[in-house]
Order: sequence, then C-alpha cells, then structure tokens
Amino acid sequence: MSAGTRNAITDVEGLLVGHHQQVGDGWATGTTVVLTPPNTVGAVDARGGAPGTRETDTLLPENLVQHVNAICLSGGSAYGLAAADGVMRWLAEHNRGLAVGARPHEVVPIVPSAVLFDLPVNAWGNRPSSDFGYAACEAASDARPQQGSVGAGTGARVGSLKGGVGTASLVVDGFTVGALAVVNAVGEAVDELTGVPFAARFGLDGEFGGPWPNRAATLPDISRRLLNTTIGVVAVDAKLAKAETRRLAVAAHDGLARAVHPAHSMFDGDTIFALATGTKELADEGGAEKEPLRALGLDRLCAAAADTFARAMVHGLLAAEANSKLPAYRDLWPEHSP
Repeated sequence: MSAGTRNAITDVEGLLVGHHQQVGDGWATGTTVVLTPPNTVGAVDARGGAPGTRETDTLLPENLVQHVNAICLSGGSAYGLAAADGVMRWLAEHNRGLAVGARPHEVVPIVPSAVLFDLPVNAWGNRPSSDFGYAACEAASDARPQQGSVGAGTGARVGSLKGGVGTASLVVDGFTVGALAVVNAVGEAVDELTGVPFAARFGLDGEFGGPWPNRAATLPDISRRLLNTTIGVVAVDAKLAKAETRRLAVAAHDGLARAVHPAHSMFDGDTIFALATGTKELADEGGAEKEPLRALGLDRLCAAAADTFARAMVHGLLAAEANSKLPAYRDLWPEHSP
C-alpha cells in the first residue's frame, strides 16, 4: 500500500476541495467544502455527544436520496451551518442537485454539513455566513488542499494546541481512499513526554517528516475548552451502496480515536462523512457466492479508511499555526521538520 499522487483526498478522482476563511480584526474562522462528481453516494457516522449537523438524516441507508453534491464543513458552531446555504446557491447556479422538475435548473442540491466550535477565538457575532460556503466552492480544485489553519480549521484547537485541516490518501487493491480531517478535539493529540503524536506510527514513507523529538514538553496551562468537535470526510472511488459507504465512516472514527485521547467525548461533536464516487466495481455482482468476496474487499477499504483518517489528523496537527491564544505543535517541538 502507498499514498496517492497528492497524498490527499483529491486523489479520489472527481473530488474538489475549497477553503475560505477570515482572519484578523476579531476573526479566526472559516469553511471547507468538498464538491463531488455526479452519482456520488454519501453516508455519515456521528460519535460525539455534541454534534452540529445539517441534512444527516438524508444519508441514512433507509431514506430516499442516494447521492450528495457536496459536503460542507465549517467553524462557527451551529451558526456556521449557514455556510451550507452558500454551497447550495453555488450548486444551484451550476444546475447541480437532485432533479425535481423537467428543466435543468429545477434541482435541490444535497449538501450534508457539520460544524465545529471555535467561537471563543472570534469576536462575538463573527462566524461563517452563506458567503463563506459560496467562496469555498469558487476556490475548489483537485489540487492538494492547503493544510493547517485554513478553512474550517482556522480557529480549531486540539487539546492544548492549535488544530487545523489535514489530508491524506492510500491506494489499496487498486482503489484510492482519501481523507480530510478538521482536527478540533477536547482530547490531546500528542504524548507530551516524547513529543510524538499518538497516530504517528501510521505514517507512510516519512510523510510526517522527522525525526520525531524524544523529549518532554510542558503543554500550556490553558483551561480545557469543553466544546470542540473533529469533523471530516473519508472517500473512495469504489461503487458502494449507502450502507456499505456508511461502514467507511464508522471505520474512520477508529482513526480519529487513534489520533486523540480521549475521543468521542460528551463535549465533542465528532462527525465523519463518507463518499463513494462509484468509478470502480468492488467485486463482481452475481449472487450469494460473491458476497464473501465483496465483504472482504469492503473490509480492506474500511481498514484503509481508519489508517488514512488518522494520518490526516496528524497532518492537520503538524501544519497548524499558532494564534494569540494557542501555540502550535511546531512551537513546542521546533526540532521536528514536517
């Protein structure tokens, strides 16, 4: 197994990622959007006790809608869900959505969304609006997304350190699995006795740089913020049903739990979306004799989803930049070179 060409979620062909953020003068928040190719199946799994979400019921396997047009991740707590309005506006202008009429523009864009809590690093009232979502769509591309304190990760915090956006990918059995994580957890992501991130061992081919430090550092004595949330997306180019796609999201939470401790607290809203673009068949269809083969293939993708999401979280930690309230990893262990 190896990372994809970009080592990013955009290695899954057809996916585009865009960020928009505002920083300074009382602002430190933003929005990240993942735009999908046609016929992309979506699913979700939420494990935290304090989620902030929109359109997640649409993704339940038993419900009607099968495909999603975008995923919107945003700061601003529940206020930031407004960013999805801008994503819908952009998609509608491009005639992309669930067709509900005969004419091309008669569509309803499907934009499941999740938000994280970053209100304390913003002046009150400064949070993402619909314009943030629209601007993130305008900026979307298939390049490797910028990482760190950008987009939805602009005001992120992980334990006592600055958090941010990270991404990674993995090629397994001819399929590409990609992940994008916005690292914003109540728990810590680093062993303060060694300076090594908890999920460092999942790195591929020196992707995290090195060498790791081997010394203790005192994490800043900052009162723990009791409202956080790690949100993100895991994607694959396999053709999967909604229930199978949800298994990817379930597995990705294992990666989250490897990267921060504790994970999935009552004060986190940990929510991971899963996307299956459907360009490659997982296994031949043909009755019961094929089912074990398909299940084995799906299990391999789920294992890759967990590892890839954990790696994305480490990238988000390492790429983050300090703000006036929080140091970054690079500040406490500057000898490590990402």
